[in-house]
Amino acid sequence: MGDYFQSVVDLDATERDAQELGARVLDWLIAEGIVAAERTDCVLDGDGYGHAPGPHFAKAVEDPEPVDLWTNGLYVHTGRTVFGSDSADATGAVCPLCRAGIRLADEQWEPIAEAWRPFRGAFHDWAENGGDGIVQCPSCARPSGIATWGWEDDYYAFGQLGFTFWGWAELTFEFTREIGRRLGGHRTAVFSGKM
Repeated sequence: MGDYFQSVVDLDATERDAQELGARVLDWLIAEGIVAAERTDCVLDGDGYGHAPGPHFAKAVEDPEPVDLWTNGLYVHTGRTVFGSDSADATGAVCPLCRAGIRLADEQWEPIAEAWRPFRGAFHDWAENGGDGIVQCPSCARPSGIATWGWEDDYYAFGQLGFTFWGWAELTFEFTREIGRRLGGHRTAVFSGKM
């Protein structure tokens, strides 16, 4: 089994404006009845408390049938967060400087330990220490921050603000575009996964 999620990540929010932008979008979602105002035990993120679907949640999804799951709410992330598609690892990365591709998994989807070596500690440094998470490219040998790397299938997104919907049907393009508009036209990344 597992729990499905979808995340909309603001790629442009700064540490300074993430709280305000997150509150702005949350206020809109509550006013539209897409999520409930009260926080309840309905997500797997953070402290486990999020916003359950509101009476008009169907405005946001392709399939309006309600999903009767415990993990069926919205969690708003603020602060440095590495958003990932699921609990496994990415299968490929691209250096932002030389554009060389690096295979990170073999044909059986098993991680290649040697290929992951340059990335060790970089995710933690970026998310937990406030650093750049420097990675030295195995191809060009130049250093760059982990958040600037490209990931196969847009596997990771690095941001100060994100909205994770647990157990919801597929979010509509119009809904995710409206979130971006309410974020002041910031670039967003939208992806889904399973834990």
